[in-house]
Amino acid sequence: MSEKRLKRKIIKKKLFTKNRLVILNEDTFEEIFSLRLTLMNVFVVATIGALLIIFVTTYIIAFTPLREYIPGYASTKLKRDATELALKSDSLNHALKKNEAYIASIKKVLTGDLEYAKFNKDSILAAVSEPVSEEELKPSNADLKFREEVEREDKYNLFEKAKPKVTAVLFPPVKGMVTEKFNPKEKHYAVDIALAKNTPIKSIMSGRVIFADWTPNTGNVVIIRHNNGFISVYKHAASLTVSQGDVVKTGEVIALAGSTGQESTGVHLHFELWKDGYPIDPTIFIEFE
Repeated sequence: MSEKRLKRKIIKKKLFTKNRLVILNEDTFEEIFSLRLTLMNVFVVATIGALLIIFVTTYIIAFTPLREYIPGYASTKLKRDATELALKSDSLNHALKKNEAYIASIKKVLTGDLEYAKFNKDSILAAVSEPVSEEELKPSNADLKFREEVEREDKYNLFEKAKPKVTAVLFPPVKGMVTEKFNPKEKHYAVDIALAKNTPIKSIMSGRVIFADWTPNTGNVVIIRHNNGFISVYKHAASLTVSQGDVVKTGEVIALAGSTGQESTGVHLHFELWKDGYPIDPTIFIEFE
């Protein structure tokens, strides 16, 4: 125990023994600065200084913009800009896909490349091959009551019966003889109307011109997008009176008839009518002759 106590006293004496730090002039040995120190004071001051340096460094990295200059740390503005650019790129990608689908549909209108859904008689019969009993076909009591209520309401609802069922009226683009009818089997999704040269071609409804330019196969072409999902196409025009983006009214002159394009066989109008992306026979809605 005496040896341990002696060692402690020696260590304590070394720690608390006062030493003097003197700074002298090298030439004159004049004392410039002096300081009394102990090993304990030096240890305490060094520890406090190290803790202060760690605290200041942590504060700078965590709470000040100076951390942006430290390699590996990104700035807040950079992160915000990166997030905005990611959102914008995603929106642009979505808009680009929409535009590509729209351009593809317009291309189908111009080229007439469309596949019809084919129905097989056998497949239709197979869907109803299972016999249905007469009991299942009979209406239930709830159905009978509902039918009586509907008949009673329709009997006295004169205003509803007087409402017209037609939601769109199509104006004839031209008047003339139909030389070739709508024939989906031969991929002729239009009607051809023979005309005199420079006959005015008119818009069937109000809408916006989405295409008005010359094409190698069909000459001058005008495509107009209308309400209710209608798109009208006018091909083989001699000249155009509208441009892409113009808004036209019903019956407004959009072109003059002529004979243009590689597939043209004379002065005529090649007219197509599309509804919700599918070609329909224009003679169902329009009388050309």
